[in-house]
Amino acid sequence: MRIRNDHGRFETRAIHAGQESDPHNGAVMPPVYLTTTYEQDAPAAPREGYEYSRTTNPTRLCLEENVASLEGGEWGLCFASGMAATNALLDKLVPGDHVIGGNDLYGGTYRIFKRVFERYGIGFTLVDAADTDAVRSAMRERTRFVFVETPSNPLLRLCDVAAVAEIAHAGGALAVVDNTFATPYLQRPLELGADIVVHSMSKYLGGHSDVIAGALVGRDEALREELAFFQNSVGGCLEALSSFLVLRGIKTLPVRMDRHCANARALAEFLEAQPTVERVIYPGLASHPQHELAARQMADFGGMLSFELAGGVAAADAFAVATRIFTLAESLGGVESLVEVPTSMTHAAIPAAERRAAGLADGLVRLSVGIEHADDLIGDATRALAAANERA
Repeated sequence: MRIRNDHGRFETRAIHAGQESDPHNGAVMPPVYLTTTYEQDAPAAPREGYEYSRTTNPTRLCLEENVASLEGGEWGLCFASGMAATNALLDKLVPGDHVIGGNDLYGGTYRIFKRVFERYGIGFTLVDAADTDAVRSAMRERTRFVFVETPSNPLLRLCDVAAVAEIAHAGGALAVVDNTFATPYLQRPLELGADIVVHSMSKYLGGHSDVIAGALVGRDEALREELAFFQNSVGGCLEALSSFLVLRGIKTLPVRMDRHCANARALAEFLEAQPTVERVIYPGLASHPQHELAARQMADFGGMLSFELAGGVAAADAFAVATRIFTLAESLGGVESLVEVPTSMTHAAIPAAERRAAGLADGLVRLSVGIEHADDLIGDATRALAAANERA
């Protein structure tokens, strides 16, 4: 794959990498190739390698080159969803293999680990990935992946990517980092030693809550060939129009992330000062236990925050339904602000005992802070806190 990293700095590559004007008519935006098949010049002689769009599509290829460039990778593969990307990784495993994961992963990741692939004789050990000793102790002879989110969903824990990668490599495993929350604008795990980066591009990369997409990015070409085989065999590829929409979203990723971060920081500081808020979890606060690691590993602290209310789950539910600007909905990373209660929504697949053991309180509220005016978001949170206090 041809990855163009010579377009300049990140903001410039977000707009130009993988995309050149059409040589026939000068179109600035890549065409949306809504075709399933391609004419061949002779039997088994496809033009430029294109045979069938499940395998390769020119619009998807533009996006794959773009995402790889932004992550500092040599290749990218784009999938129909983040879970399809994760599935392709797990397709590498055979019975008896073992995976270490963080103990507060996204609920969908937990579900595919424990309720899908564990049935096939794959072992999964979930640990606090912020604790490198716990990761090291969980390693086995047949550990194939150490799979972490940093920041994690929804507790915003960070793991030291370089340290985790070193542990994984010492045991012959691959270090896999879900970089959805941070995006390559704030954090590039490959540069810290990771082998594979996972994205749900439905979130910040797409940025507009209008497309479902996922990606894997890496540097080892042999690994790419293996994962592309699984992608093609299973059929979890990203179609052309969705590829176009993600490319459109990525063009504004840097300016959006700057506003996401600024708004989240302002809202976190506001919530931390409220007497009925027991705990605010945001890496940009000095109170976050891994604030120094976040400052060292990330360019900024992201647009996600979580908090716990003194009134528990009743107060959390009351807050979530009382907002006017924050929309009560799953997902994250769009320009609009969202609110959810993870235990009954995105993380309901995780058994209650496991959630609580991992520190995910029943009354936790998660906010995806959008790019509206910060004062309006704080005003909305003020009204919702008043409603939560009445319920509590």
